[in-house]
Amino acid sequence: MVGSKLALAILLTAGTSMAATNLNQDGGLEAGRRAYEASEYSKAIQVLHEAAAKDPQNGDVQLLLAKSYLELQEHDAAIRSAEKAVSIDPQNSVYHEWLGRAYGDKADHAGWFSAVSLAKKTGKEFETAVRLDGKNFSARQVLIEFDCSAPGMVGGGEEKALPQIKELSELDAAEGHYAAGNCRRQKKDFAAADEEFSKALESRPKSAELIYDIGDYAVKRSQPERLTAVAEAGERVAPRDPRGNFYRGVALVLKKEKPDEAQRFLREYAKKAPTRSGYPRPAMAHVWLGRLFENESKTEDALREYETALKLDPKNKLAQEALKRLKKG
Repeated sequence: MVGSKLALAILLTAGTSMAATNLNQDGGLEAGRRAYEASEYSKAIQVLHEAAAKDPQNGDVQLLLAKSYLELQEHDAAIRSAEKAVSIDPQNSVYHEWLGRAYGDKADHAGWFSAVSLAKKTGKEFETAVRLDGKNFSARQVLIEFDCSAPGMVGGGEEKALPQIKELSELDAAEGHYAAGNCRRQKKDFAAADEEFSKALESRPKSAELIYDIGDYAVKRSQPERLTAVAEAGERVAPRDPRGNFYRGVALVLKKEKPDEAQRFLREYAKKAPTRSGYPRPAMAHVWLGRLFENESKTEDALREYETALKLDPKNKLAQEALKRLKKG
């Protein structure tokens, strides 16, 4: 009996120790995720490396490391982390998708010879991600965008995208219309893109990323009505996402209506927006506030907003051009 009790005590102690270890590992990942969500990417990387040292076979830690490195434009480190995630779980569609994204991001910043090699790897990873999980819609979208924009010499080609768009449309109408619109956007066929994006929004999309990418398109095309539709669709899917405020504010500035409301929307966005891919930079809220004040002939207020935008983003061309224009005037 004593021996049985001792064995049971050892098992319980071991179980408690394992549970504590798992809790610590999960805690490291969650701490990294909180830092990532707060746009504290360097902190996230530090925390996640500590978590990876304790649990080297955790692919989700490596995935979040890759995403954090991408936000800092540290492409080689992002690729290394994404490759580790894939090596840990080669059957994980999301890991292959983000390895493709990391290759693609580096290709965008590489010389011609390196870009060709990286682009080929990008397409292959996207294809693998879709093959592993046909319902990974974000992987399908990036594969379709790759095929519509990349030349045949690196594995792209619109003829490859069309069957993918058809399959995606059968799975989800909104995703299919968005993919078709995005493909037409790559080809600068904006009339066709407009039509497909309108159908996508009417089909009640479930992805906030899809919705707000249409918002980015509508800003560039100066389409206030579409921006309002984007904000409504986005707020229905993700009520706490701050991007709805940005697009509502821009729509009002473009229409030159309700300046007080527009200012409130844009200032709220500037306060809450993360600094992250897929989100308009906080500096852009100040650029549009500058436009708002220009509309009202409040030159000093406009100058102040453009200067604030440049402090936040010294390379912001819209703010630079606006300041030159106002100071010259």
